[in-house]
Amino acid sequence: MRALAHPDLATAARALLALPEARRAAEAARMLVEAEAADRYRKRVGRSHPVWGNGTLEGAARSRTLVEPRPLSDREYLSTLALVLDAILRHRRSHSRG
Repeated sequence: MRALAHPDLATAARALLALPEARRAAEAARMLVEAEAADRYRKRVGRSHPVWGNGTLEGAARSRTLVEPRPLSDREYLSTLALVLDAILRHRRSHSRG
């Protein structure tokens, strides 16, 4: 997966907010796997994956329905951002070498 940036987090949260809360954690993990696969595809063929984008988390998230942007004062949005960050940390721990 390409380097993370703030838009990756916000777009992933917007995609997860379109889902029932019970499905969000699993979908966050799935988006990370898709972003990695899209990055490998991009490196191999020289263009973005047709569904999962350019290898960024934002690209994988944009293949889903997105809710409208929400302010940081929105409690559900903040909670979902925290879920995205937690998914990234778990993903990195489970895929670390050594």
